[in-house]
Order: sequence, then structure tokens, then C-alpha cells
Amino acid sequence: MNQFSRTEMLLGKTALEKLESSSVIVFGIGGVGGYTAEALARSGVGHIGLCDDDTICLTNINRQVIATHKTIGQEKIKVMQERILDINPNAKVSTFNCFYNHDTADTIDLTQFDYIVDAVDTVSAKLLLVEKATALRIPVISCMGTGNKLDPTQLEVTDLYKTSQCPLAKVMRKELRARGIKSLKVVYSREIPIAPIEEDHNSCKHNCICPPESAKHCEKKRQVPGSIAFVPPAAGLALAGEVVKGILEL
Repeated sequence: MNQFSRTEMLLGKTALEKLESSSVIVFGIGGVGGYTAEALARSGVGHIGLCDDDTICLTNINRQVIATHKTIGQEKIKVMQERILDINPNAKVSTFNCFYNHDTADTIDLTQFDYIVDAVDTVSAKLLLVEKATALRIPVISCMGTGNKLDPTQLEVTDLYKTSQCPLAKVMRKELRARGIKSLKVVYSREIPIAPIEEDHNSCKHNCICPPESAKHCEKKRQVPGSIAFVPPAAGLALAGEVVKGILEL
């Protein structure tokens, strides 16, 4: 009997051993990626990489698994690392405190990972990750937009080129088509985004309480999206489920 006994009932001992020997990296430890990383840890993945340069903010509490009043101001990757090791002390956790772009990409050896999860917010980072993964022939799954949405039942796992409604997916289709990338597994929502009600009292642009060293710079954003406790987590769990299935080829 161990913490993965119930999983073994469904998957079998050989599958658990394969998960234990697998390695997955999650880019973006927020409302989506935090739940992905946790689900991978609870599934018995033996090596988990975490990449994020952000700290936890008060406004993260409504949807991010690592965000509490006690963790405000702490590095997301450090809090997530501690949480993973509390779940599985035998896991290996690699942390990368950086924003993934052309300047930092070479600091992370992607070849040590069996699967890549893209849960970042910026198009440039997403495109770079998909390009790198494609060139290295490493499976990758990408999350499209979950902000300004309320219905987790409209989330789907599909190919990027079969998506509709999602503004982020539209941009990604155009950019990846121009790069000659013909397929990308994604989690996305068919739900039409809701226009957020942004006012002075609830806007990060005017009332940002992030630590001074935070790289968010909310005041420079055109619009801060609204979010909720059940859409980003549902997307994160869907990502983790696809990774586990991919590793085990279920």
C-alpha cells in the first residue's frame, strides 16, 4: 500500500513504473499549469520540471492551487516544488526561474523531458516552445485561453487547426501555419469570451499589490482578464490527463 495504490488499481504496476521513470516539464505555474503539475505529481510522474519567473499575487488566490495568503510574494516554482515533494517525496523537481524566450531558451535542456506542457500566457513564448518541441520531436500539448470564461464543460482536447471561437487559438493557427507546423494538440474552450467588468477598484492597472520585483507590470496591459476557480483548473487537469495518456499510450 502506498500513495499511488488507487492509481495502480486502474493502470497496473507496469504503468506506474513507467510514470515513475518519466519526465515532464510544465511551462507556466499559474491557474492552469499549477493544477497540471499537481496532477502529474499525484499520478506518480517521477521527474517534473517547473518554469516560471513570477511570484504569487493576492489576485491569484481565486484560481491558483499554490496561492494562499501565506504564499503571497513567494516564487511560484518554489512553492510548487515544495507542494510536489509533500505529495511525493521521491519525486525529482527541476526549477527554472525564468521567462521563456529566445534569450533564456538555451538555459533549459528540453531533451531531458519526455513531454512538454505549455501553460504560458504569451503568444511569443508559446510559439517558441512549440517550435523547439517540434524540432526535437518531443510531444507537446498547449493550453489556449481560459480567461474571461465561465463554463468548464466547453473545454475540449483537439488539434489546433480544428479549434474555433478562441482568439488565442486563431493567432496560434496563423503563426504556426506560417512556420510550417501542421499539427498541435491543445486544450481549448468553444465558449465565447465574456467581456470583463474592469473598474478602478478591481483593476490591477490601478491597484497592483504585487511585490516591487514582480515582472507583471499590470499597468502596461491593455486589459487584465477576469478568471474563475473552475475553468483554468479544469484545463490544467485536462492537460495532465493527456500527458499521462501520452506517456502510457492509453
